[in-house]
Amino acid sequence: MMTSRLLLAAACATTTAAFVCATPALAHGARETVTPNFAQPIPNIPGKSLVAVVVDYAPAAESVAHRHAKSAFIYAYVVSGAVESQVNNEPKRVYRAGESFSEPPGALHAVSRNASATEPAKLLAVFVVDSSDKALTTPAHSSKAKE
Repeated sequence: MMTSRLLLAAACATTTAAFVCATPALAHGARETVTPNFAQPIPNIPGKSLVAVVVDYAPAAESVAHRHAKSAFIYAYVVSGAVESQVNNEPKRVYRAGESFSEPPGALHAVSRNASATEPAKLLAVFVVDSSDKALTTPAHSSKAKE
């Protein structure tokens, strides 16, 4: 029982550290706000965790082009507003509240932004990721993002 609690605490600490890296701080342009929502090791899949974050976009806000942890499979659900997204070489698409999309491991998320210049948007991103992964998101221009 104590070992399970220690493993959970370690996974949560690792995931919390990943949240800190989830939103790159940039000096120009409106950016998203990423808030941790859930983090839990998956008990029947050793070494994997389920992590969820809420991404809030102010009007006209956007994320920089990025990649997620190499192990991450992502399910994204638009909670409110409309989010324009482009993953890998797929065409850009606007997803509205109630719609969802996924990102395969290693994908380039070239476009992720609020499709409205006047209304906010909110996205729930759910990751199935290796519990040992430290950063959930890395800017695409970073050398680590290209690994």
